[in-house]
Amino acid sequence: MKKIRYSILAGLFLLSGIYSFAQCKLTSGDISVLKGQSEVNLQFDYSKMAVGKFKTEDEYVDNKKAELNKHKDGSGDNWAEKWKNDKTDKYQPGFERGMNMVLANFNFKARENAVTAKYTLMVHTTFLEIGTSSVAGYGFGSMGHKETYIIVSVDLVETDNPAKVLATIEMKKENTEYQGGFSDVDTGLRIQGSYTRAGEDLAGFIYKTNYK
Repeated sequence: MKKIRYSILAGLFLLSGIYSFAQCKLTSGDISVLKGQSEVNLQFDYSKMAVGKFKTEDEYVDNKKAELNKHKDGSGDNWAEKWKNDKTDKYQPGFERGMNMVLANFNFKARENAVTAKYTLMVHTTFLEIGTSSVAGYGFGSMGHKETYIIVSVDLVETDNPAKVLATIEMKKENTEYQGGFSDVDTGLRIQGSYTRAGEDLAGFIYKTNYK
C-alpha cells in the first residue's frame, strides 16, 4: 500500500512540475471542505464572458454571424449554432476530463449534474481570446499567430445552497494545449484545449491545497 501511495504522490509531484498551478489564486474563502469528498459537481456559466475585443458574447456572435451571412447566406447561422453547441460538446467535457486526469489519483471525481455531491464548483468564464490558427494557409504559419486562452473565476458553493459562496478561485490566462497541428484549424478544438488545461490546473490546485 505504501508503494502505491508513494507512486501516486510521485505522479502528482511530476504533474506539479509540468503545471505550476500559478494561474490559480484563492481570492476568498477556504476550499478545505473538499478534502475527503469523493465527488464534486460542476456547473458552467458564460453570462458575463467577453470575447476578444467584444465586451459581450452576444455582441461577438451577432457580428460574426452577420459577417459570415454576408459572404454566404445561412453560413453565419450555421456557425452560431456550432458556437453554441461547442460549449456542451467540447469545452465542458474538456474541462471535466482535465480535472479528472488529476483527481483520479486520489479517488476524487468532478462531473456535471452530480446532484448528490455536497459541493459544486461554478465555473464562470469571464474572458475568451479565440486566437488564430498557426497552420499554414489558415493563420499564415507562425506569422501573426495569436494565442488562444480563457480567464476563469470559480466559485465553490454548497450544492443545496448555491447562493452562499464558500470560496473563489481566480484563474488567469489558461492557454490551449493545441497551438499547432491540423486540429488547430478548428476553433472549437483550440478553445477546448484551454478548458482542458484549466481543468488540470484547478484539480492540481485542489490537490496542492488539500492533499500535499
